Amino acid sequence: MTEQDVTRLLAKLPPLRQEIAKIIVGQEAVLDEVLVALLAGGHALLEGVPGLAKTLLVRTLAQATDLPFRRIQFTPDLMPTDILGTEILEEDHGTGRRSFKFNPGPIFASLVLADEINRTPPKTQAALLEAMQEGHVTYAGQEHALPKPFFLLATQNPIEQSGTYPLPEAQLDRFLLYIRIGYPTEQEELAVLSGTTGTARPEVRPVLAGEDVRQLQQLVRQVSLSPELLRFVNRLVRATRPATSEVPFIRDYGRWGAGPRAGQALILCAKARALLQGRFAATLDDIRALAPAVLRHRVLLNFNAEAENLTSDDAVAALLKAVVV
Repeated sequence: MTEQDVTRLLAKLPPLRQEIAKIIVGQEAVLDEVLVALLAGGHALLEGVPGLAKTLLVRTLAQATDLPFRRIQFTPDLMPTDILGTEILEEDHGTGRRSFKFNPGPIFASLVLADEINRTPPKTQAALLEAMQEGHVTYAGQEHALPKPFFLLATQNPIEQSGTYPLPEAQLDRFLLYIRIGYPTEQEELAVLSGTTGTARPEVRPVLAGEDVRQLQQLVRQVSLSPELLRFVNRLVRATRPATSEVPFIRDYGRWGAGPRAGQALILCAKARALLQGRFAATLDDIRALAPAVLRHRVLLNFNAEAENLTSDDAVAALLKAVVV
């Protein structure tokens, strides 16, 4: 990749934000984390109460990136074949010979929205595991490659709401980032009300193509990270494990810590954030900014924490305070 290619790619990132901002008001931190996941080559889970534009954000991203897009509405009766695809029996009218042909499901797209993923039982949720980790689907013993890039964005409502199923820890770990969406500010909500109840409908134009996304994902891995920050990430992740942690909060309230995948995710996300800001070196601020979204679904707390209304975000805050460079 030449210097001109790098300059051209980086010049497309600010317009990408501008196109998405035509539809999505505020939520800058959420948008940053979604773009970080895209550039880092991972997947993201968006959590928020209904009506916070989770689905709209993903649809707008699809329009702005010009990637083949499919939406899967997760329901209690959804089956794995409804996601992955199935084999159909075909007959050659010339020879009369019959054979099975794989008919791809909606997972075969570059940008996939798994809408309300926690409204379907674990059996169907687990159908995504291989696709998310390996980039292919196995059906009847045959592997079927997914498009590249492949980016899955899942949305879910808070687990306390009725009719939801908790995601298995193994699947949660496949998500690079767990992004929480809060309510808008008063001014942002006023802008939403004003902009969505009239006749004006902004048009989102595509800024990034699939090849651009692939090149940006390669470029992210070339962003530098100092040995000191690499060791900091390693210590931070190891400190999440209650049996060996030196952080009192984790020893008292931790049930299970993060594995090596968390360190990989944190480093790649820090590099992607640096690139989004036009830098070719990740900093401590990049790591600290993304640590909650990387670790909140990988640090499990015990019943004592639940009794005291402590959350995984509290655990991450304690870790960032106790572990220093």
